[in-house]
Parts: sequence; C-alpha cells; structure tokens
Amino acid sequence: MTRWYLIHSKPSRETVAQTNLERQGFCTYFPRVAQHVRGDAQRPGRIVALFPRYLFLQLDDDRQCLSPVHSTVGVANVVRLGTHYTIVADRVIRELRARADPETGLHYLKSRPPIVPGAHVRIISGAFDGLDGIFQRQAGCERVVVLLTLLGRDVPAMVPAGYVEPDLAMQRA
Repeated sequence: MTRWYLIHSKPSRETVAQTNLERQGFCTYFPRVAQHVRGDAQRPGRIVALFPRYLFLQLDDDRQCLSPVHSTVGVANVVRLGTHYTIVADRVIRELRARADPETGLHYLKSRPPIVPGAHVRIISGAFDGLDGIFQRQAGCERVVVLLTLLGRDVPAMVPAGYVEPDLAMQRA
C-alpha cells in the first residue's frame, strides 16, 4: 500500500532533500510556485517552494521503510502528529498536481488587483465578518483601514488585509 508522508526539510534545502530521496528510490513531490518580481512584468521572477521547507514522499509500506529518510541529507525530519507520522491523502496530492501548470509543473498564484480608496468592501472574516464598509487606505503591508457604520456612526476600523474583499454587488449598483 502506498501512502504520502510529509517531509520537513532543512532551511532552503527542499531540492537537496528531494534529490537525495529520489537517489534512494523514493517518489517525491515538491510543489513550486513562480514568483513574479513586483512592478516588472518583463522579468520572469524566481521559482520558490509553494510550502517552504516541506515536500511530500510516497512510500510503498510493503517494500520500503522510513528509517533511511531520517538520515537523508537535506531532511530535517518526517512530520508527526503525536507518535504517528502525518499521512497526506492521495486526493490532496492529485489536486495540487492538477492545479499546477501542465507544461512546467509550476503553480501560479493569482494576485488580486489593489482596492482603491472609496471602494465598497465586505469584511469576510474576524470580528467584523459580514459587515460592509468603504475602503479608506492601506495601513502597512498586512492591514487596511475600512470605514464601517457602527451604531449609526462612521468608524474607521483597522483589519487584516486578507479579511477584506471588494463588494462587487455594491459597486454595480
């Protein structure tokens, strides 16, 4: 029976771990993402790990053993939950592979366009989940200020940027 295990690599050594595991006859999957250089559409960017310091190892439990994996160059350890090794469902690997570019095997993350001040937004998580507001400004890399109507007053609220999405229904009206 084959199973996928989660391997934790040493820092920036995912490729080294993958190469050495495959030399020992193990099947691995190391998903990578193409990272574009901000503001320069002409430059191809660089290729980095989709899950930094992690890769997947397929093991045939009837013919192979995890013991040599622990001492493989580039491997920090095999991930465990308590005393049991973490087993990744086959469908997770299938879905990851299906989302990758068929020619390059790389993943491309879609970046959403920036929200402009004055745009209608909806809070999708956190304490203000489900509330609508007006986007005011970016407040650093990871936070934004949204004007919310609370108890009949317009109140600026600082929330994580990932909690805010454009409210397309309001923008069409």
